Amino acid sequence: MSEELNIENKGTHKNHVSEMYQNWFLDYASYVILERAVPAGSDGLKPVQRRILHALKEMDDGRFNKVANVIGQTMQYHPHGDASIGEAIINIGQKDLLLDTQGNWGDVRTGDSAAAPRYIETRLSKFALEVAFNNKITEWQLSYDGRKNEPVFLPMKFPLLLAQGAEGIAVGLSTKILPHNFCELIDASIKYLKGKKFELFPDFLTGGMIDIAQYNDGKRGGKVRVRCHIEKNDNKVILIKDVPFGVTVPSLIESIVKANDSGKIKIKKVSDNTAAAVEIEIHLATGVTADQTIDALYAFTSCEVSISPNICVIVEDKPVFITATELLKLSTDQTKETLRLELELKLKELEDNWHYSSLEKIFIEKRIYRDIEEEETWEGVISAIDKGLTPYKKLFKRIITEEDIVRLTEIKIKRISKFDAFKANEHIRGLEKSIEETKHHLAHLVEYAIDYFENLLKKYGKGRERNTEIKVFDNIQIAEIAIANTKLYANWSEGFIGTSLKKDEFIFDCSDVDNIIAFTRDGKMKVFKVADKVFVGKDIIHAEIFKKADDRTTFNVIYSDGKTGISFAKRFNVTGITRDKEYDLTKGSPKSKILYFTSNANGESEVVSISLSAACKAKIKTFEFDFAELSIKGRSSMGNQVTKYPVKGIKQKYKGTSSLGGKKIWYDDVVGRLNTDEKGMYLGTFAEEDKIITLYSDGSYTLNNTELTNRFDADKVVMIEKFKPQAILSAVYYDADKKQFNAKRFKIETLTLNTKFQFIKEGEGNYLEWITSHVSPIVKIKTGKKKYLPSEEIINLEELVDVMGWKAIGTKLCEKDLLEISLVLDEEESKQRALF
Repeated sequence: MSEELNIENKGTHKNHVSEMYQNWFLDYASYVILERAVPAGSDGLKPVQRRILHALKEMDDGRFNKVANVIGQTMQYHPHGDASIGEAIINIGQKDLLLDTQGNWGDVRTGDSAAAPRYIETRLSKFALEVAFNNKITEWQLSYDGRKNEPVFLPMKFPLLLAQGAEGIAVGLSTKILPHNFCELIDASIKYLKGKKFELFPDFLTGGMIDIAQYNDGKRGGKVRVRCHIEKNDNKVILIKDVPFGVTVPSLIESIVKANDSGKIKIKKVSDNTAAAVEIEIHLATGVTADQTIDALYAFTSCEVSISPNICVIVEDKPVFITATELLKLSTDQTKETLRLELELKLKELEDNWHYSSLEKIFIEKRIYRDIEEEETWEGVISAIDKGLTPYKKLFKRIITEEDIVRLTEIKIKRISKFDAFKANEHIRGLEKSIEETKHHLAHLVEYAIDYFENLLKKYGKGRERNTEIKVFDNIQIAEIAIANTKLYANWSEGFIGTSLKKDEFIFDCSDVDNIIAFTRDGKMKVFKVADKVFVGKDIIHAEIFKKADDRTTFNVIYSDGKTGISFAKRFNVTGITRDKEYDLTKGSPKSKILYFTSNANGESEVVSISLSAACKAKIKTFEFDFAELSIKGRSSMGNQVTKYPVKGIKQKYKGTSSLGGKKIWYDDVVGRLNTDEKGMYLGTFAEEDKIITLYSDGSYTLNNTELTNRFDADKVVMIEKFKPQAILSAVYYDADKKQFNAKRFKIETLTLNTKFQFIKEGEGNYLEWITSHVSPIVKIKTGKKKYLPSEEIINLEELVDVMGWKAIGTKLCEKDLLEISLVLDEEESKQRALF
């Protein structure tokens, strides 16, 4: 019996502990979510931030306070240590919105920490005082120890959470809200109140660039790509001018050094010149271009980071996941409701003031105070005043209470003796005007809220323009810009390829992110990633770096079918495959084998000499075969029959020309890159030796090859086209010194690649207005002032300006009042351009 009882007791204790654990864990999780990690949707603050702002408001006397004192004041409300409060104060101060700061508050760009709390000072900003506080409409609760009152929420009249951003990790969930631009948030609130559509995109104090293509309104699952600005100082030095959000200068430099050590980029040295502005100077290694290095920096270092937003806020004591648009609407509605409460409070105060001012005026003007001279009791005094006011009660908007009468008895004789009826009437009329105005605002609350936001923008918007540039980023193909930092070896007979086979034959350098394509004698093909050791198949005959979607590299093959003995020739591309899968290039018969194989980077054909077996019955034992006669098809094509007789040997007689023609190239002005995917403006067909000329708004030009890794400053490109050495360029530029527009015609005389040359007069304020390579540059110019009808003139630049050197100043075209310049085309040219 006792054993059974013990077993039952053990079971009871186990269940009790399990219930306690479950309850305590849920309590802990709820506490972390609601009280520490996740901000409230109503005022955009976490509890520690709210308590800091409340403590600062209590301390506010217009002067700065030591942060150490603020921490001590906040600890009356916050049940955690001084370290967490201090970190939260620094975090708020660095966002430069709610606090005015004094002293060394650190730097989010460099990662430098703030000075000790005893050395730095802060106070509430004017903006914070205007948007975050109103004790009369604030809901209060007891602090953790019951000694003080603290706000449940602050009456925030601004979308603070979207402006500052927030990040927190709770139990089972997290939040990451990216900061947005101050002015854009106010504009969005105004548009929402007006019933218009709006869009919100992140903006960071650290600057940089952002691609918002996948932002998804801040919803879970979205992401943004953030980059720093990188400039080419010259062909040997590039400069990083800012840092991506969440990245510091030291961590960025560390990622660059790490990428260099691992061979992903090649640099000589990196220097940190950061002072008031970020500047990281990178010196390039010999043989590496600036454009390649910039691509590599974005691909392999923290110069580009991906951030996944996750907007989670507390609404009605529960965590909810919402979008940036929904959060702004929630905040704007909250602001409108707060403004309504403030107006109602103001209206009540005005009406109470009007009520008492009117009572006082009648009490003194009608000398009702004399009615109490004969009264001996307090009740009698109250009754006498009430009786004296009876004829006038209908003039009041509410009943006269005993409390009102008591206030009248407290009026001093001195005030009665100096009473000015005119001033009293003016005061009452002013109150009546204010009451009508307040009632009008309540009746037109939306318009009032719009005016409120517009006033905020006017008072505090200056200097808070967007810092982060919104751009569409190009997708960098890592395999195309990766530096060959690995040596690849092959054991041809045994069929192995890898980086660890150092005793075998070295074949070429590659990068560790490359894919390799290899072919074996029995007609098999495989694509695989660079690794220590990969088995391809016995008797490897060729291997090279595989480029996906490469439709120019052409393989010329002659193979013998194992079943029939017939030899076939084929030309094919390999554009897309499944990695590590084996493909058969023959008809698939056993004992088939490749007799001849070449890889041709630009689709070159060739002529081969084929020798047949001496024992065969063919009359002609040696003949030529031209691969140019074959069409380029897919890898699975059977090919054309070459001979049905056994082949003794095949030798290349001579290499042919490319059967593909030149490479067609387009320029995408959105991302400033060249491409072969037909995106943007078609530049033409380019042979390997052809060049591209780019002319910029600052009056400079560069010559570049057709490498797709070249980068162009799309915002400054005025013209980009295929370079023709004999072409004459006609340009019009502004000369700020003489305040006139000059015209010049010149040929490009420099042939150095990737170097900027200034072809207009140097000077501050000078810029390129217009340029063309048209053979007959006849232009129409409009001059005058915009508000008046401009004058038009047709000018033949060939007759006006002689062809000069590229450094010549040129000839005056017109004064500074040039409004428009355009090329005059004949009818046929206009049709061709329209078709293009």
